[in-house]
Amino acid sequence: MKPRAIVALDFPGAEPAIALLARLGPAADFVKVGSELFTAAGPELVTRMRDERRDVFLDLKWHDIPTTVRNAARSASKLDVRLVTAHASGGRAMLDAAVEGAGASCGVLAVTVLTSLDAASLGEAWGKSVARVEDEVLRLAEIAREAGAHGIVCSGAEAAAVRAVYGNTLRLLVPGIRLPGGDAHDQARVVTPAAALVAGASYLVLGRAVTAAAEPREALAAVRRALES
Repeated sequence: MKPRAIVALDFPGAEPAIALLARLGPAADFVKVGSELFTAAGPELVTRMRDERRDVFLDLKWHDIPTTVRNAARSASKLDVRLVTAHASGGRAMLDAAVEGAGASCGVLAVTVLTSLDAASLGEAWGKSVARVEDEVLRLAEIAREAGAHGIVCSGAEAAAVRAVYGNTLRLLVPGIRLPGGDAHDQARVVTPAAALVAGASYLVLGRAVTAAAEPREALAAVRRALES
């Protein structure tokens, strides 16, 4: 599949998200609605995005008992979203439930290791020594594969290793994208669009690289040119 750019609408309400999309125009044909915006604006905003013919990635990162996650995924599918997320660390049964609830038209992406974590902070969270984040990403990717997930969420630093093991069995969504020379902000593992593509990314999530740019439309256009080339 052709790699796609997803614009992250990480805003506290609908008004700034809609204002940004007005500036970006139809080029922003795939958008991410995360916990902050969904809590503020709810399903109504998702419906508006679909009415505008924009694909929606509902990034709520579920981590709950299987029944709850199954029902949440089913509700998301009814909103006609294209992608949803659930933490791989929730286990095989939970991911099985997410895939079942989402159905054939909505892809489940298993979140492996957040891009804000490095080996030390991950080891602190897991309660064990972690030598390489990559090893944990691959371990969690196997749980996702066994559950029949559409793909995983991982940083560009681990994408090539996952692609080498799983090929096209798992689609890779890479957040933490920064344009060359861009600030990493609160991310520990960031990559440029070109590096993410070389590593095998299927989806690139563009947050502040676009939304905080002086010219968001041109920043998005630069990424789309990279994808098309």
